[in-house]
Amino acid sequence: MVKKEMIAMLLAGGQGSRLGVFTSKVAKPAVSFGSKYRIIDFPLSNCINSGVDTVGVLTQYQPLRLNTHIGIGIPWDLDRNIGGVTVLPPYEKSANSEWYTGTANAIYQNLDYMESFNPEYVLILSGDHIYKMDYEVMLDFHKQNGAEVTIAVMPVPMEEAKRFGIMITDKDHKIVDFEEKPENPRSNLASMGIYIFSWNTLKEALLTNAEQPGLDFGKHIIPYCHAQGSPLYAYEFNGYWKDVGTLNSYWEANMELIDLVPEFNLYEEYWKIYTRSEILPPQYLSSDSVVEKSIIGEGSEIYGQVYNSVIGCGVTIGAGTVVRDSIIMNETKICGNCEINKSIIAENVLIEEDVKLGIGEEIEHETDPHIYNHGIVAVGEKSVIPKGITVGKNSVVFGVTSAEDYVNGNLPGGKSLIKAGDKQ
Repeated sequence: MVKKEMIAMLLAGGQGSRLGVFTSKVAKPAVSFGSKYRIIDFPLSNCINSGVDTVGVLTQYQPLRLNTHIGIGIPWDLDRNIGGVTVLPPYEKSANSEWYTGTANAIYQNLDYMESFNPEYVLILSGDHIYKMDYEVMLDFHKQNGAEVTIAVMPVPMEEAKRFGIMITDKDHKIVDFEEKPENPRSNLASMGIYIFSWNTLKEALLTNAEQPGLDFGKHIIPYCHAQGSPLYAYEFNGYWKDVGTLNSYWEANMELIDLVPEFNLYEEYWKIYTRSEILPPQYLSSDSVVEKSIIGEGSEIYGQVYNSVIGCGVTIGAGTVVRDSIIMNETKICGNCEINKSIIAENVLIEEDVKLGIGEEIEHETDPHIYNHGIVAVGEKSVIPKGITVGKNSVVFGVTSAEDYVNGNLPGGKSLIKAGDKQ
């Protein structure tokens, strides 16, 4: 029997509803990030940089692009004969299709996969965070403390602690209590959703609690292990970590990449971020183009002006167009004389001539202010915005639109234009 010291289970099934139109056709971990990457590249790269060469990726929602991206794991050096990366969709049971109902239920459904490696430890990860972390250091901490469960925690400002699962520890980092989104937090150590379990402890907890509806780590498995007297420890992480689950946090994390001294550095030699790269020609900047403080992906052609923006691969920006504070994803074409302000534009979008995005006062979004806010304009993938249109802030366009869809060539701030067939 194969024996692996530690295997990783990467939860990548999330719908990511707070990313609005950007996750209507694609799982959140497969969303583009930082010009050439996808969100899932970061935990996968952490695995290979930490010496974890066996990763099960648990997919569920809109998994096609994620599966294509991961393939057999070659970019992460995870194309192994034994171990490597395996995509694990929910099993089709003969009676009915058994969807993953909670984070721990997803792991429970893959007990056989984990058993086949006879691991000593299992690392549970989430597929939608941007960070660099050496899981080997966390494993050493787990072993040194004789822990059965180690939870990665991050100090957060006390006033924000009520948004997280909070761990209360003694002076030796042992967890004595925990609270889920407490009104009056007793600690500022927030769970990052990264766990190392000793295999036998995890297996026993999953089997015992298998019938719990929506079986979840935070709600069921961790409290069960604590009640059984298993030693739980908190491993404190102080590096860069960002949950890119909202449009604004996604926009901010991209913008932080282009700071003069980026807090999150994509260029470090010793901790590379790996991704599946298409074979693309180099970038082309015309003699009239202007680019300042931006990332420009391979194969992109810039004829206009780009300021403080993250441009994906294979993007065209026409002459006379000015792009500011925006994220433009792969293979999108913006024609000439456009004005693009604080927008997130998905893949394969066509914006015709003389279009202005992000114009006027900031108005609250009419139906989904919790998704579309901070003045960002959102344009979903494969959308078309016709010539001469003006779009206000906090608005969203999704689908192939025509001039008739706009009143006097205008979509006011805070409005949605989502064409039939393009559900949000």
